[in-house]
Amino acid sequence: MPCNQKTMGNLALTNFEDIFSVAGITVGERVVMIPLSELHPPEFHPFQVNDDEAMYRLVDSIKECGVREPGLARPHLDGGYELLCGNRRKRACELAHIPTMPVIIRELDDDCATIVMVESNLEKRDRILPSERAWAYKIMMDALNRNGVKGESHSYEIMVTRTGVKKSQLYRIVRLTELIVTLLDMVDANQIAFNPAVELSYLSQKEQSAVAEAIAAYEVKPSLSQAVRLKKMSKDGTLTDELIDKILSEEKKPPKGEPSGSMRFRKFFPPDYSPKQMDEVITRLLKDWKSRTMVQQTINKAKAQL
Repeated sequence: MPCNQKTMGNLALTNFEDIFSVAGITVGERVVMIPLSELHPPEFHPFQVNDDEAMYRLVDSIKECGVREPGLARPHLDGGYELLCGNRRKRACELAHIPTMPVIIRELDDDCATIVMVESNLEKRDRILPSERAWAYKIMMDALNRNGVKGESHSYEIMVTRTGVKKSQLYRIVRLTELIVTLLDMVDANQIAFNPAVELSYLSQKEQSAVAEAIAAYEVKPSLSQAVRLKKMSKDGTLTDELIDKILSEEKKPPKGEPSGSMRFRKFFPPDYSPKQMDEVITRLLKDWKSRTMVQQTINKAKAQL
């Protein structure tokens, strides 16, 4: 039977199909048209709802065909309903000026509600940011642990079954939740790659803040090697703001085949430019600059002789 407000079953032993059934209607349930004003997002929702291009495609679809799949909500203690699945659909309805939305109302306890919310969003969203995935896995793990799953190791085994992600990778993804907000935003923006980000998550919050400042100051993307060194120094208790600056301001060795010195100019070129194209543009610009400089020097000399 599904989890409800009165039943706190062991999620490791119950039928997962009962717990994770989102769109399916169980006995005694039906689809209800609920005013948007009565639908409220969960207290903590790791998935963003943005007015981006994908949202406006959804708006157009809803205007043409309506909401094709109902959301899932549970009664809210303060009135109305907590919308567990369908917050993007709700926002699309708002933008389309549609006042109601089809919703399945289900009685769920806090932890079952969390698990359903995570499972549904992971399944239905086309693009999931690293921060969204990390926090989704984290709160799902916490919900499993609170519901009688014996030990963190067992929780990870259940997560592996549900997500198809290896245990070691799950652990590394969840580690991202130890990053301060500034660094986690940089991971989402691809300013920090996943593997270096995991290593940086072991630094203290103060050290992470210094790393964020150095990244912004030097406009750099930390390498895995740099992140590993920072982690080791932090563990040894020798990491200082000065060392963070020194390490992150290092000029990285260019990749094999990269023209010498061009790496620092990579950010000024389109992503699809090859090293050779970059080198040709830089050379052409320098030649033009040299030519104009020599002309100006000649003019200056002529003026000085007058």
